[in-house]
Amino acid sequence: MACVSCGTGGCGTSGCGSSGGCASGGCNRLNTFDWLSAMDVHDELESEIVEVSFKSGSSKSFYVNPPHAHGITGDYVVVDTGNGFDIGKISLSGDLVQLQMKKKGYRDDSVMNSVLRKANERDLLRLQEAREKEKPMIVQARVISRSLGLEMKICDIEVQADHRKATFFYTADGRVDFRELIKHFAKDFKVKVEMRQIGARQESARIGGIGSCGRELCCSTWLSDFKSVSTTAARYQNIAINQTKLSGQCGRLKCCLNYELDVYMDALEEFPERADRIQTEAGTAILIKTDIFKGLLFYAYAKDNGRGKIFPLEIAQVKSIIENSKTNKLVASLESVKAQTETAEEIEESKHKYEDVTGAIELPPDKRKKKKKKNKNRNPNKPNDGIVSGPLNGANNSPNNEPSNRPNNIPNKRPDNRPNKRPDTPPVKP
Repeated sequence: MACVSCGTGGCGTSGCGSSGGCASGGCNRLNTFDWLSAMDVHDELESEIVEVSFKSGSSKSFYVNPPHAHGITGDYVVVDTGNGFDIGKISLSGDLVQLQMKKKGYRDDSVMNSVLRKANERDLLRLQEAREKEKPMIVQARVISRSLGLEMKICDIEVQADHRKATFFYTADGRVDFRELIKHFAKDFKVKVEMRQIGARQESARIGGIGSCGRELCCSTWLSDFKSVSTTAARYQNIAINQTKLSGQCGRLKCCLNYELDVYMDALEEFPERADRIQTEAGTAILIKTDIFKGLLFYAYAKDNGRGKIFPLEIAQVKSIIENSKTNKLVASLESVKAQTETAEEIEESKHKYEDVTGAIELPPDKRKKKKKKNKNRNPNKPNDGIVSGPLNGANNSPNNEPSNRPNNIPNKRPDNRPNKRPDTPPVKP
């Protein structure tokens, strides 16, 4: 599988760090598609600000693109970060940058740094050397933080392309006094240290992974803003509150619980309000569960503690029962309603018109192949000792129609109806 964004020309080589995930956006996380770049549109008032992504999209920032730089979307450029020089990729340019800046709360006058020039081969080699230093630094940084007894976790390290600065991303439950830690980092790594605290969701976005759906994590591919997720979203969708299944790799509730929540909220508007309990002459019925897709509400009598027979009712039937109860016109029982005598399984079968075909497609008895019974007492490897089984009249039953050696005047059984014993069997003494 070839990768367009890789300089090596293929995901199977060492040039791609996503292990062949380029087709799903793994080579450059949080991609932004510049759909205006493919159109022959020239705007004299085009913005000079471009969006530059670092470390395959793990972090992004905005820079001024001067005319002498000639940087376009997809080019690797050298930028001035204010604390040195770094190398990134222009991910967005043109008028779409203004929309991106408005989304992230940036103003034009807040962009101070600029693009210096396009990156050459030597710059890209320096960038690759910086990426190779990050993994050993993470291991050593975690050892130092653990030796100091700090309750924090070093998640990721981003080394600047000029090897002068390193940003340490960490997670912690509270405030951490890492003044002593910074001294050890500056002494061992010989770089300028910047500590940046992130949340559990940002940690999963930087590290990446595969979700329970089999796809790459949304936070590491396209999701840029994290909205709060609560168990209320699972309750509206009739999902069992199981913390293990509802939690993502970050340990928090899955962001995808919010994806279909609006659809469920719109569908629930058709259901009646205050339908948890309905009154009948047979007693009060309580709501057990709701099937939003089929438009059914399942009720059971309160006197059975909700463990008795369950009656599926349609939305119109429940609304009619509630309206009649307001005028003291109670229905006799749930059994008297049209859809109350059917269970949920019967409704599904009647909907798809299932039919029991057991025994319908079978061979007639005369054409069925009967199995031959095997004689378990007979040993095929043991000789018959000259004894040939056959009828009493000495008829020839041999398969080759050969004459039998047994005379016809010798009976097959003894007078006392006991079978003849083999010649080599000694007689039984009385």
